Amino acid sequence: MTKLSCGHDSLRYQRVKDSDPGLSLRLAAGGASQAERHSSHSPPLRSLTSNMASKAPVASGRLLLGFRKWYYNACGFNKLGLMHDDTIYENGDVKEAIRRLPEPVYNDRIFRIKRALDLSMKQQILPKTQWTKYEEDVRYLEPYLKEVVRERQEKEEWQKK
Repeated sequence: MTKLSCGHDSLRYQRVKDSDPGLSLRLAAGGASQAERHSSHSPPLRSLTSNMASKAPVASGRLLLGFRKWYYNACGFNKLGLMHDDTIYENGDVKEAIRRLPEPVYNDRIFRIKRALDLSMKQQILPKTQWTKYEEDVRYLEPYLKEVVRERQEKEEWQKK
């Protein structure tokens, strides 16, 4: 149990088991009765959380980018030379978007997938210099996929009428 002092109130975090296998934190007030905690002379809990929230946007961009880069490398597809869009599950919309790709982009995609399959069969990965870097990973399929989804939704709307 961790104690945190905040003005006149003392707060503590308790680990509580949820229905999930993981643990979550619950904020519980301690050291004062409920009437004392809500009296006018003690600082409200809102001021503590709003103060912390005001500092969050400053670090959230860098923190989020760092987490994205870590997760990108942890996924492992970049170690096989694949890009993110190479790993998208191919449903009808994705298949149509792939069909609409320009030929050089389509050929590059097929090359990356075949190379990844070959490396996977050999239980190997590429040398680190050939890994796809987070900054180099371009979402090449996204514009085509958005267009296909928009067209499908428009077609469904026309069929409803």
